[in-house]
Amino acid sequence: MSDLSAFPITRRWPAAHPDRIQLYSLPTPNGVKVSIMLEETGLAYEPHTINIGQNETWGPEFLSLNPNGKIPAIIDPNGPGGKPIGLFESGAILLYLAEKTGKFLPADPVARIETIQWVFFQMAAVGPMFGQLGFFHKFAGREWEDKRPLERYRAESHRLIRVLETRLADRAFIMGDDYTIADMSLLGWVRNLVGFYGAGDLVAYGELKAVPAWLERCLARPAVQRGLEIPKRP
Repeated sequence: MSDLSAFPITRRWPAAHPDRIQLYSLPTPNGVKVSIMLEETGLAYEPHTINIGQNETWGPEFLSLNPNGKIPAIIDPNGPGGKPIGLFESGAILLYLAEKTGKFLPADPVARIETIQWVFFQMAAVGPMFGQLGFFHKFAGREWEDKRPLERYRAESHRLIRVLETRLADRAFIMGDDYTIADMSLLGWVRNLVGFYGAGDLVAYGELKAVPAWLERCLARPAVQRGLEIPKRP
């Protein structure tokens, strides 16, 4: 039986199965990256729903694991050297799980670093820009009289999704024939942009061919469908 008592978060969200990876998350575009990866790899894990609408990430227990107060985060009771490890930042967790399992990250050094570069592209550009567009189009920002912020994020999101269109023009997945953590990092954001955010028209999504076909291929994967619903929303 693994001892996770050194992690204060487990006092707020107790582990029924402490020998499994503990996932603290919500099915947002960032959250589903990790739940999809866990489903794809078949690693045993226990999900805990974190209600961001009630600011649960800002309590001392959650902050003890992620001082940045964002989901997702994990505890792996069987980390490097057999010792428990806690991690935050969805991109870092994807890399960790890929290296732990030897799955969804190419072994070839060139392909490996190219895959990582696309994960960084999502983390540095797609996530922040799409998220801000969602805020100014769907959430509180839509009430702002000054529409320059909305236009700024619309234009940049329009550009970024065409970077993906170019990349996918002659390939099934970001890295070619192989589905990788690069696809997992991006699919939830594209899905949200045109679905939950309702911003497809703003970025002229209907003009694209490669990105919609890629998204359909990703969403057809059973592990993706499962991961998109984990953890259950409150």
